[in-house]
Amino acid sequence: MRKLKLQIQMTADGYISGPNGEIDWMTWDWDDKLNSYVEGITSPVDTIILGRKLAEGFIPHWTSQLESADTADDGAQKMVETDKIVFTKTMEKSGWARTKLAKGDLTEEICKLKEKEGKDIIVYGGGTFVSALIRENLIDEFHLFINPVAIGNGVNIFSKLDRRKNLTLIQSEVFKCGIVVLCYLPH
Repeated sequence: MRKLKLQIQMTADGYISGPNGEIDWMTWDWDDKLNSYVEGITSPVDTIILGRKLAEGFIPHWTSQLESADTADDGAQKMVETDKIVFTKTMEKSGWARTKLAKGDLTEEICKLKEKEGKDIIVYGGGTFVSALIRENLIDEFHLFINPVAIGNGVNIFSKLDRRKNLTLIQSEVFKCGIVVLCYLPH
């Protein structure tokens, strides 16, 4: 069965964005070691899943990164060329290449994806979508990129849990830019 991995940046106090979606606190001066870590997460992936709100910025961003000689790299190529599924209740059709829409029950749709032949699946967000995946116990691997900043208030992906979620730390790594990556498995 395919695994569903979460890769997400968050603050030291547990927020993935400010209360109004602010992400200006994210650390982006990544070195080769952190880029290699990300490559290790994404290389065994053949599907990206996103909520509609994040998809509206994510897909055009990576497409423009790949189209620019200054920003085109293997990471941008991976994001653009990997099949994407956008979970939505409001969109009727996708205008993006390599992107399909999922409009059914979240748990059923994810279980069908996991049972299909293929490589792993990765989710990047957004907050409401990731919270629902966590609440329904659909994430198999958590890669939390803890940034060296606290913002005091914002969007927390664990705030919608209706019961305790126990996690097992399987890896932690500190990077020069100050990001600490924690990899957890649910149990």
